[in-house]
Order: sequence, then C-alpha cells, then structure tokens
Amino acid sequence: MSIRPIPFVTGEHYHLYNRGNSKQIIFHDDQDHRYFMNLLIIMNNEQRVKSGVKTHKDSEEKVISIGAYTLMPNHFHILVKQEKDGGITTFMHKLLTGYVGYYNKKYKRTGSLFEGKFKSKYAMMDTYLRYLFSYIHLNSLKIIDQNWKTAKIYDKHFEFLLNYPYSSFNEYLTGNFEIVNKGAFPDYFPTKDIFLKEVMLWIKLSEH
Repeated sequence: MSIRPIPFVTGEHYHLYNRGNSKQIIFHDDQDHRYFMNLLIIMNNEQRVKSGVKTHKDSEEKVISIGAYTLMPNHFHILVKQEKDGGITTFMHKLLTGYVGYYNKKYKRTGSLFEGKFKSKYAMMDTYLRYLFSYIHLNSLKIIDQNWKTAKIYDKHFEFLLNYPYSSFNEYLTGNFEIVNKGAFPDYFPTKDIFLKEVMLWIKLSEH
C-alpha cells in the first residue's frame, strides 16, 4: 500500500470515497449492501481480520468514528473522524479487503474491484464539514434522477431519501445509531427536525 503524501490527522474529519474499477457496479443486491454496512461496524478496530469473522465486540476500541455514509451502485461515501493514529488507513484497508474478498468469492471473479486506493478530502472548514452531511445523503438521489438538482420536484426526491435503506439518513431520523457515532461530530443536528430541515434546504437550493 502506497503512503499518502499528507497523513491523516487524529481528531480531524475526512470525506472518504471510492468507486468500482472502470465505474463497474460493486453493489448488486441487498446482500451486497448489507455485507458492506456490516463491515463498517466489524472492521472498526485494530484487530487483525480473521477468516469468517462475523461479529463485533463493543469493548473493542474504535479507530475511527462514522458521521454519515451512503452506498451507491458503483461507489460509496463515508464521513469519518480519525480516533487513533493510523486509524483511517487501518480501517479502510480492512474494509476494502474484506469486501473484495466477499465480492470475488460470491461472483467467482479475481482481480481488483475498486479504482485504485480510496480517495479522501479533508473537512478543514466547519461550513464544509456541515455541508457533507447533506451532500453524502443527497448523493443517493442520482439513482432515480441524474439531473435531480434541476428537476424541481423535491417532494419526490425527499420521499426517496426516506425509503433508501443504504445510507445513514434513517439513523438520523429514528435516532437508532448502529453505524454512526453522532457524538463524535459537532452537534449540528440536535433533533431530527433540524436535520430534516437542513437536508430539505439543500434539496430546494439545488433545484433553483
């Protein structure tokens, strides 16, 4: 694994993402999505990956905290905070290695699945960090409408977000945080109503 020119800083926030090699589909069905989402939980530690591992112990010290995520057919987005030195690199290596192993076995293939090493953007500014919560969740709208930003039918788009099962959107709506660690990020959205208002604002701003 090549070394990044600028190392990740513990305590800071980053937008991580990657897509399938040559933009190929990486999530074909519900099982694929669920497997990846489960890996977001069980790979968040410093333990070495063991063959067939399916569980996660709450006592294991987490190397990153997740603030938001969305899985798309051929790529993913994750907003994280690094909790331990080297945490992001450790987590992403385990996450992607684990998923590629699962994917290649299931679909009887070999070789790389992702388009090189994962990409990252440093959320240095508070305004950008806050925006990422909306950007990541709204990304899934491209599934039903590539031109949703100019469609001006935000009621339809909002309904899609409510029913899309492969993002952290509903964790914020229900308060049932299984993957997200809300407390590790600034308290931008103390209530679900404030969260919804923020997302709806970005939908309407984008469609005008």
